[in-house]
Amino acid sequence: QVQLVESGGGLVHPGGSLTLSCVASELGGSVIAMGWFRQAPGKEREGVAAITTPYNDRTIYADFVKGRFTIARDKAAKTISLQMNSLTPEDSAMYYCAASPLGLPRAWALNGSKYNYWGQGTQVTVAS
Repeated sequence: QVQLVESGGGLVHPGGSLTLSCVASELGGSVIAMGWFRQAPGKEREGVAAITTPYNDRTIYADFVKGRFTIARDKAAKTISLQMNSLTPEDSAMYYCAASPLGLPRAWALNGSKYNYWGQGTQVTVAS
């Protein structure tokens, strides 16, 4: 089993920045691929960014965050982070950390159904 705990959400003005963090506790399980997803009220969950292998840290981003968000992994600390810049109100959502015990191909990296473990989420609100 793997437990994921997110932190770092909050209220930020448009154009501002936030950094989300996710700590993985591998309680008998293992984590290879990790990613960030988000869900806004009334909308479907969507993949934001992912790191799919433990070795070369291949990163994948949704088109709507390319150039603004950066995902990174600290293997020793078993954490991933999501640096979010140039935030807009459209980025407001509950952000979830997810993990898989397997490496994922690029085509699956932002598909939530391929992840086994999920955190409780951290709220990001972008408003003036």
